[in-house]
Amino acid sequence: MEVIKTEIEGVCIIEPRVIHDERGYFFESFSQREFDEKVRPVQFVQDNESKSSYGVLRGLHFQKGKHSQSKLVRVVKGAVLDVAVDIRKGSPTFGKYVAVELSDRNHKQLFIPRGFAHGFSVLTDEVVFQYKCDNFYCHESEGAIAWNDPKLNIDWCIPSDRIILSEKDKHHKPLAEADYLFDYNEDLYK
Repeated sequence: MEVIKTEIEGVCIIEPRVIHDERGYFFESFSQREFDEKVRPVQFVQDNESKSSYGVLRGLHFQKGKHSQSKLVRVVKGAVLDVAVDIRKGSPTFGKYVAVELSDRNHKQLFIPRGFAHGFSVLTDEVVFQYKCDNFYCHESEGAIAWNDPKLNIDWCIPSDRIILSEKDKHHKPLAEADYLFDYNEDLYK
C-alpha cells in the first residue's frame, strides 16, 4: 500500500496495490503490520457499514473524550467526498480539513486520527461505505459540528437543494460554538 500524507499531520490517504486481470481485480484492503509501520500503530476493534443514496450527507461527527476514535474509511460501491476536520484546539491546522473522493474505482482509503470530525457526501446513485474504528461507539459520547459551517466553507460537491440530512445533522453548531473540542497537546491515544 502507498501512504500519501496530506496537509494535515496524521490524516493519510491510502492507496492499495490493485492487481487487475481478465477475471477482475484483487487487493489487500488492510494489513495490520503494514498499517502500523506506515501510518501509526492502531488496533481497530469495530467495523461499520452504511448504505446511502445520492445527496445524503453524514457528518460532521466524532466521539468525545475517552471514547474518541480513529477511523479508516473506504467505499465498496459508488463514490463519496470524504472530509476530516481538525478540531484540536491549539493545533496549527485547527479548523482546516482534508477532502478526498473515495470510490469503488480508485479504491482509496482515508485514515482519520482521533481529534477530528468526519463526514461524507454521496456523489453517486448509491454508496456502500465501510469504516474501521479503533474504539467502540458510545452513544453518550456523540459529538458533531455543523456540516455547513461558513468558516469551514466545505464544498460537498452536491447542490445545496439536493443535500439529504438526518434530523440530528440539521441542528449542529458551527466549530466556533462547539460544546466540545479536543486539546492538541493531549495524547489522545493514551
